[in-house]
Amino acid sequence: MKLSLRIVGLVGGVLGAATAGLTVAGVARHSRRRQAALTGAGGDELGQLPPDHTRTVAADDGVPLSVEEVDPADGGKPELTVVLVHGFALSRLCWHYQRRGLAELTQPRVRQVLFDQRGHGRSGLPSEDSCTIEQLGCDLDVVVRSVAPTGPLELVGHSMGGMAIMALAEQRPELFAQRVRGVALIGTSAGEVGQSGLPRPVLSRYNPLARTLGDVAAWQPRLVEWARSAGDGVTRQMVRWLAFGEPPADSALTDFMVRMLAVTPVAVLAHFVPTLGTHNRYAALAGLRHCAVLVISGDQDELTPISHGERIAAELPHATFARVAGAGHMVMLERPDVVNEELVRLVRGCVTNSTGWRKRWMSR
Repeated sequence: MKLSLRIVGLVGGVLGAATAGLTVAGVARHSRRRQAALTGAGGDELGQLPPDHTRTVAADDGVPLSVEEVDPADGGKPELTVVLVHGFALSRLCWHYQRRGLAELTQPRVRQVLFDQRGHGRSGLPSEDSCTIEQLGCDLDVVVRSVAPTGPLELVGHSMGGMAIMALAEQRPELFAQRVRGVALIGTSAGEVGQSGLPRPVLSRYNPLARTLGDVAAWQPRLVEWARSAGDGVTRQMVRWLAFGEPPADSALTDFMVRMLAVTPVAVLAHFVPTLGTHNRYAALAGLRHCAVLVISGDQDELTPISHGERIAAELPHATFARVAGAGHMVMLERPDVVNEELVRLVRGCVTNSTGWRKRWMSR
């Protein structure tokens, strides 16, 4: 029984941020109630940067998606809109360092759009059958059409967020040919999730553990939420092991992760498990051929090992591949300086007026 619970707990962290989110090894209840600030590098409180604008966008099936916009810090006119898409079990707060860094950028200035995926963060709860990567691609499309209907775009996705971008490229290749200048895929996979990282049977739609957990969560959600709050010490250790590389992450980052992971209901996590196991979008990568593509992977990523990033880069010969030494799945929190440097380079390439900007990027 303990082994089964541990396996299901691992599923709760797959491709998003590594927590024993589905069972006893869950997020501690007291973590939600902590009043102390979680202070990270730079002296600011993690996840507490105020947006310039907030709004709610209705997905095509009516699920409300919580969206925020961040303008250039100096009030100047932006030249590009950057849309940041978070991963499984997380929220838009995970982009803390990127959001701060891009807001301060002046050459060029960018506008940022961040949103919570359905069932995550402050967005509404979806039906079980809508918890698919295909639907996440549709949600991303709705956000773009509603909040950034015109002008050049750059899409940045982490883990399941990167998969959503691939789904959108599959659904609307013309958007990438006409408006999307650049794409950054961070700690993500185009398929074959079970062949390296977590075992495929855990991700199967036929896995009775995942199905049973979903049924119990729908029947008695308070019981499951209580159960996952019971193992705080286990949770913190698993978060450090699965989300981060070496050396061990600062305790403030671990606390921040636990706080984010506490928000998403167990039932939602269970509903997304099958789509992660069936995800295969290598063919969809062809839709990115018009864009400058950046692939970032931590070489100690336990959830989507670096081989997944290498495979994406191999499928896209024009892509730039950045290997981040010592980083795990949450590379954008662990090594924000490295990730931000790469993103700024991509942004600058995307807004260059010269017709040769793509050629120069691809020749890096």
